[in-house]
Amino acid sequence: MSPSSPRRRRSAGRPAQKRAQPAPGPLGGLLAILAELVRAGALLLAAACALLALAAQGGRFSDRLDAITHVTPILLTGAVLAVAAWLVAGRRGAATPVMAAVAAVASLALMAPELLTRQQRTLAPAVEGSIKVVQFNVWGRNRDAEATARWLSAQKADVIVLEEAFARSGGVVRAIRADYPYASTCDDPYPCSTVILSRRRPIAEGGLEGPHRARLKGAWATYRTADGPFTVVGVHYTWPWPAGPQQQQTLRLAKAIEPFPKDRLIVAGDFNSTPWSFSLKRQDALFGLERRTRALFSWPAGVFSRLGLALPFPVLPIDHIYAGRGWATAAVSRGPKLGSDHYPVVVELTPRR
Repeated sequence: MSPSSPRRRRSAGRPAQKRAQPAPGPLGGLLAILAELVRAGALLLAAACALLALAAQGGRFSDRLDAITHVTPILLTGAVLAVAAWLVAGRRGAATPVMAAVAAVASLALMAPELLTRQQRTLAPAVEGSIKVVQFNVWGRNRDAEATARWLSAQKADVIVLEEAFARSGGVVRAIRADYPYASTCDDPYPCSTVILSRRRPIAEGGLEGPHRARLKGAWATYRTADGPFTVVGVHYTWPWPAGPQQQQTLRLAKAIEPFPKDRLIVAGDFNSTPWSFSLKRQDALFGLERRTRALFSWPAGVFSRLGLALPFPVLPIDHIYAGRGWATAAVSRGPKLGSDHYPVVVELTPRR
């Protein structure tokens, strides 16, 4: 047939018809629905993380909004998971990655100063007169008091600050008293779960719980050394939720430590407060001491609730040790996973001369 035949001319004038697509089977339809659900969930997760991360910036002027800052690592993780789900579900729509980017930038804006400070930290060589301080919330439901006691005894620390020490974990204190015979706690007869243990006898000691005190679960003890006396204060704060009580504890503790010489002062405890919260930043300035634990993640350690919830690694740095200018930092480390929902914190301080 010639190129100019009528049949070919008619077919050339018709629009090209698309090849019919086969109807998706039951499995294909199910996968399509599942992908839509994943995309919707990713969008909701990214939007929630972005909203909370932006609201946390208001912690500069609101204690209620500042309470959100403590979960910043979780918000950052949520943003990453949202993007991962969006990629797996087919990368349809731009709202999810945009929201996730907002959440990530807002979260990192809070966390970056602390993370960078840790990277820039320099350690001093230990000299004669150095001391080792262990801070550890041993947890009232400690799952392995014997292992906890063995580890604490093996540290040969100069001072140990324990929180939640007189519940079921009270056996930890009894088990290590031969190695740490001196204990300072709250004013009798007021019960206190915070105790300072040491291998040297304090020349003065007291509590922060009783009347006319700071009404804190805390204690203090002063020790004599060749370089002069130094004081250790141990404390346990409440949770940051609801907002308000924790900030009041900071004000009371700042007033309670005023009588002690700041250069040789050490303050350690479970503050239940992260370093990217504006509350802890204000506390750092108010104490007039240097926080030696920088981005040292200490909670949770394994199972952390009665429901059996657990995480494979710690996500919040809430245990801190402060020290005055008379001390240089020789070492900072996190102890092993023991029977508590916290990891222990170990700091070695060396005198500045």
